[in-house]
Amino acid sequence: MEHMRRVAFETVLRACGFASLAIFCVMIGLSFEPRAAFQAGGMLTLLMTAILMLKAYEARSKNHRRTELWLYLSEEQRPPEAEAQRACSAVLQETYLTFARWAATIALVMGLLALIFSAFRR
Repeated sequence: MEHMRRVAFETVLRACGFASLAIFCVMIGLSFEPRAAFQAGGMLTLLMTAILMLKAYEARSKNHRRTELWLYLSEEQRPPEAEAQRACSAVLQETYLTFARWAATIALVMGLLALIFSAFRR
């Protein structure tokens, strides 16, 4: 089970890393206006949070054989078929919600930074 958690963490981390790279590129494009950059970054990170929460919601009903987690587990690391669906969906849901909490915190910080920059602009 611990190996499944590690693999789930790595797969979700990679997906969030690519999304964060895209958000960072948008923020760099708006770097001439720091308030707008942090506001856009916060909103896009909030969108990522919503997507992660949606993925956590659908993890319970998604077929475990169609997940990236299942593909990365070797044959001997996979749980028995009787409990595979429950184990995979529980691990994925927990992982998605963990990353959603982190993304929400980052979105909040970016929103506060945008607020600070808008206060000092005047």
